[in-house]
Amino acid sequence: MNSYIELKNLSKKYNNQKIVNVLSNLNYKFKKGKTYSLVGPSGSGKSTLLNILSLIDRPSSGYLLIDNQKINFDENMSNDKLRSNNFGIIYQEKNLLNDFTALENISLAGIANGKTQSESLNLSKKILKKLKLYNRSNHLPSELSGGENQRIAIGRSLINSPKIIIADEPSGNLDHKNAKKFFKLLFNLKSKNRIIIYATHNRYFANLADCRLQLINGKLKSINARK
Repeated sequence: MNSYIELKNLSKKYNNQKIVNVLSNLNYKFKKGKTYSLVGPSGSGKSTLLNILSLIDRPSSGYLLIDNQKINFDENMSNDKLRSNNFGIIYQEKNLLNDFTALENISLAGIANGKTQSESLNLSKKILKKLKLYNRSNHLPSELSGGENQRIAIGRSLINSPKIIIADEPSGNLDHKNAKKFFKLLFNLKSKNRIIIYATHNRYFANLADCRLQLINGKLKSINARK
């Protein structure tokens, strides 16, 4: 199985009065068809790594390959296009638009990626049905529960058929019952042509992944890897 995302000697440091090394010479290959959990203490660099993987942040040294193409972090426009075409991103905070309905929040992500309004709305309705939220289509985020809003966030991440789904502490604001529902939906998205990477502090949810990765002292360590 060929790797689709590869880290090569990737490092990240910040210089705020003193140099802080967050990531140090990471080397790792992410393969399609696999799910990856990322664990580590607060401040270990999990969000930093996910932001680099999703082309939101840039490394200080080393490089990132996606589909055997080396990423040039100076090419903002091409990287924005690559992200919108290939990535679905789910945050701990739902990051939904408060003045737009569930249907609109999902469809706007499709329109932003070049789909027509009609096409995007039709896809959004199908996604809402799969998420069992079709009857909530016209509700605003404030009218939905935390679990429902995170399901909408999943729907928004799906509308452009991403090859890579990245989730940063996606169940951090959910109770255990809703968190289990969330991860059940997330793992239902697994396919042979998709990579799912998520950060979590919860050992139970971390252990659900095919590959469990630990970030500590700037180093990335594989805890387990199922074939």
